[in-house]
Amino acid sequence: MNFEQLKQEVDHIVSDTKKTVDDRLLNICQILEKHITYYNWVGFYFINGNKQELLLGPYVGAPTDHKVIPFGKGICGQVAVSNQNFVVPDVKEQNNYIACSITVKAEIVVPIFVDGKNIGQIDIDSNTIDPFTEADERFLESICEKVATII
Repeated sequence: MNFEQLKQEVDHIVSDTKKTVDDRLLNICQILEKHITYYNWVGFYFINGNKQELLLGPYVGAPTDHKVIPFGKGICGQVAVSNQNFVVPDVKEQNNYIACSITVKAEIVVPIFVDGKNIGQIDIDSNTIDPFTEADERFLESICEKVATII
């Protein structure tokens, strides 16, 4: 499936109000990981109330010990502070990277905004060096916009 087809699938998932929000988020993770070969770990992190930390939400991929990430730590923690996309072509080149798996080579994190406020993010790990393009960024921004409607 290409990005446009996946956007339609995400629309269908988001609109399925018979499922819980977490189930819909998990379904989004599943279709992205299944249909984009270089998306090897796909998950959501959300801001934990008024605390300066992110909590792991639904995800697919290898288990992670990083269920709570302080603001500023790692790529996800930096996005929580900067409110901007962060693309890491090669995680070995990133000083403030939290290693989740030795197989991860690249990461992209895109924030989710509700009423102009960063409430979380989608986090994608890849086992391929430098796989993410501007098209991935635009695609993930559109996914985050759709997710924002159900949060």
